[in-house]
Amino acid sequence: MVKQFFQRLKPFLKPLVALVLAVVLVFGTADGAWAAAGGRMGGGGFRAPAPRMSPTPRTYAPGGGGYYPGGGFGFPFLFPFIGIGGGFGGLFTLLIFIAIANVVVRGFRGAMAGDNDYVAAGSSNPPVAVAKLQVGLLAEAKALQDDLNRLATTADTGTSQGLAKLLQETTLALLRHPDYWAYAASEDKQTRLLSAEQEFNRYTLSARSRFSAETLSNVNNQITQAEPRAMLTGDADQAPGEYILATVVVATQGKLDLPTIYSSDDLRQALSQIGAVSSENLLAVEVLWTPQQSGETLSADELVAQYPELKLI
Repeated sequence: MVKQFFQRLKPFLKPLVALVLAVVLVFGTADGAWAAAGGRMGGGGFRAPAPRMSPTPRTYAPGGGGYYPGGGFGFPFLFPFIGIGGGFGGLFTLLIFIAIANVVVRGFRGAMAGDNDYVAAGSSNPPVAVAKLQVGLLAEAKALQDDLNRLATTADTGTSQGLAKLLQETTLALLRHPDYWAYAASEDKQTRLLSAEQEFNRYTLSARSRFSAETLSNVNNQITQAEPRAMLTGDADQAPGEYILATVVVATQGKLDLPTIYSSDDLRQALSQIGAVSSENLLAVEVLWTPQQSGETLSADELVAQYPELKLI
């Protein structure tokens, strides 16, 4: 019975083996030869914001006693009542009343301080938005490669102000090439500070893993640059339709809700939102682009194989 089964299956074995080999060759090429070198720049950190200390309120005590912290009942408050009606018993009653009032005020302040401590403790893990925006441009936007390469060698990626400037310059460079926008994709996640770094690394590692190498890098003011390699000529008969891909990953305090990108208007809105993040709220940013070397591009097959999440806009 088994022998008859294999005999019937035998005619299909050769086509099946050929199909498996073809699949292995195609996907093996997509993971290896289809990967292009890329560039990377950015930096930042994920630390809890320092607590803001509010000054102790100061109030004026009548009777010439001057300012007293806290606005409570001070000793000069007694002066107007000394010797006025009631004798010793009246004064003693007044002192008891003032003591009780002070206990009540201090208890109220203690409760308020406890609430403030609770808020401060909660603020050590504030809400954070982590977003990734990818833009695939036609090969005619080769000036973008020059802009990103220049930024990578000159940007200050060691300060929050420098990172905010880098983010603005990158989004501006992308916004200046709307005629060359071809593909795009966005993804964002609302999380907390303690888990934001993990989400940020997940986005950046996904982009970096698709590079064959990082030939230009400026992260936290550490610049590394590989020797330029020989230009790839490619197939002369290949149809036009080559691309450059740029990826921006941002982590910011608060909320950053990027639109799902279906059109150029959606992409313009997403770029504007990311570029408007202030240096006070910006925690980390990375800009990644491929191919890094000026003049090189990705073919349509390479782009689709490496970045299937992109949508045509």
